[in-house]
Parts: sequence; structure tokens; C-alpha cells
Amino acid sequence: MSTAPGPAEDGGGQTHRSGVVVVRPGEVVDPDDARIFLLVLGSGTDGDLDSDAVDLDAVDLVVAPRESSAAARCEVVGVADVDAAVEAVSRAVAEWPLAAVALARLLPHVVEADVDHGLALESRTFSALLAGPEFAAWLAARGGPRPPGDPHRVQLERVGDDLTITLDRPARRNAYDAVMRDALLEGLEIARLDPGVHVTLRGVGPDFCAGGDLDEFGTAQDLDFAHETRLAANPGAVIHTLRDRVTVQVHGNAVGSGIEIAAFAGHVRAGADARFRLPEVAMGLIPGAGGTVSLSRRIGRHRLLWWALSGAVLDATTAHRWGLVDELS
Repeated sequence: MSTAPGPAEDGGGQTHRSGVVVVRPGEVVDPDDARIFLLVLGSGTDGDLDSDAVDLDAVDLVVAPRESSAAARCEVVGVADVDAAVEAVSRAVAEWPLAAVALARLLPHVVEADVDHGLALESRTFSALLAGPEFAAWLAARGGPRPPGDPHRVQLERVGDDLTITLDRPARRNAYDAVMRDALLEGLEIARLDPGVHVTLRGVGPDFCAGGDLDEFGTAQDLDFAHETRLAANPGAVIHTLRDRVTVQVHGNAVGSGIEIAAFAGHVRAGADARFRLPEVAMGLIPGAGGTVSLSRRIGRHRLLWWALSGAVLDATTAHRWGLVDELS
């Protein structure tokens, strides 16, 4: 993995690190600049005043010391070490600049769009990155796509008006693929057709869902067709239409598409062992199962971008504090 080059100052005093521009409150941000703007806030009362004195919509990321009053704001990521946080983001942008900047530029548009339009914007960006050099390099290093295994993916159980959909692929940690997608859609169709049904989505085995099945990545031959398929067959979009009747129970790891789809539900409950991660940028991609839409609506685009770029693993307590989950169990 490459390391970030040292900082350099421009004429206005802003610090540039690997495509990241570190700014302080009161400094001017160029919205047409292709780099990522990371605002650093101070600590204590000054941090809170700084956060009020800047247009947070004009920057991509906002970090502050975890103990500062600014860190309580939903747009701000509280970190233990600000310098280390800046370096982590800088390394990610240096390693995967196309994916990182694409995500940063996409998120403001997604949060302003309705769900359907947001999903379309995400999918187009995802398809473009699938055709790009960063994903090609990741795929080559991994060794290319592999054939799917056992077709069994999901269990359905209905008792009265309660429908339980269980991800049932424990040997692969409930990795999400096209077969599981279609099985989920079939199960959700029951609730769509019967407005009295409440859905509980859960998983068996050590993890709720390990994310997209890596064996399936790189199998799409027609990216336009793949884009249309993502829009026409998206369990997250269906869950959104049923959100008041859907509860998701998360345990263990919820990675990538696992949490992206779950976050569309009206109620997400997480066990104390739950862990959340977004690995897509390190693959040269962005969240592609609806996560730019569902996650940004729960935790805000600033925290979402930080999470995706930093590679951080969120524990259940942090996820609850941020609003990623609604209840701890």
C-alpha cells in the first residue's frame, strides 16, 4: 500500500495531502476543485464556535477531537487523533483517488434527491467505477470472479402477520449475491402484497451479512444491463417502501451491502457484538447496494464519507450514537 506524501502549502495557507485539502474555519473552499476538502475543528468551546462559523455544506469531511463539543454535531466525526485521521483519509485518497472523489462528489447530490433518483445516481457511478482501473487492479490481485456454489440462501417463516426472513448461508457468513437478492425480493413480495404483514430480517451463523459475495464481483459483462438490474431488483428500495413494517436484527459483522440494505428499514436493532464496515472504496468502488442513499439518511454524508474512506469498523455503541441503528439489544 502506498503512503501519503508530505503536506504542501498553497498560496492561501491551506494544506494539501494526497488530493485532500485540509482547511480551517473561515478559509474559502472551491466547490469545483476535484480534491476532497477536510475541515478540522478545534477542541472545547472553540470547536463549537468554529463549527457554527463555517458552512459545513461546502466541505466533504469534518473532523474534531472526540472530547470537543463540536464532535456532538451530526455532521462532525469525533476522532481520538486528528492528525492520524487526516493521514488515514489522505492515504485512502492517494490509493483510490477515483473511487474516493467519486463518492465525495456523489453524496451531496444523493442527499438532495429522492430515494429513486438517489439510487439511480449511485448505480451509474458504481457502473463507471466497475469499468475503471482501480477496480480492475483489485480484481486482478484477487484472481477474478469465481462460480457460485450452493443456491440455497434464505428461509421464510410466517406466523400470522409476522414474517421472518432469515439469511441462511452461514458457511459464507451470509455473503450477498444475485441468488440471495432474488430470494429476498420474493420474501418481501409477501409483505408488499399483504399490508398487514410485519417483516423481521435476520441472519444465522456468526454474522448477519459479510457483504457482497466477492466471488461474484467482476462477472457483469454488460454494465448498462447491470445498472438497470440494480434499479429494477433492489431489496433496499423495496424495504424502503415497507420501512414502517420492517425490523432488522443485526449481529456479528454487517459489511457493505449487509448494512446498506438493512439501513432502509424503519427499525434496526443491533446486538452488542455487532460490527459495521464499508470496504468498497478499497476495491476501487463505492457502496452500490443503496448505501449512499440509506446510510447518508441515517448518519449524514460527512460521517458516511469518513467511514468509507477510513476503513473504520464501527462498534454497536458508535453505530447507535450516530443513528445507524435504532436500538441495542
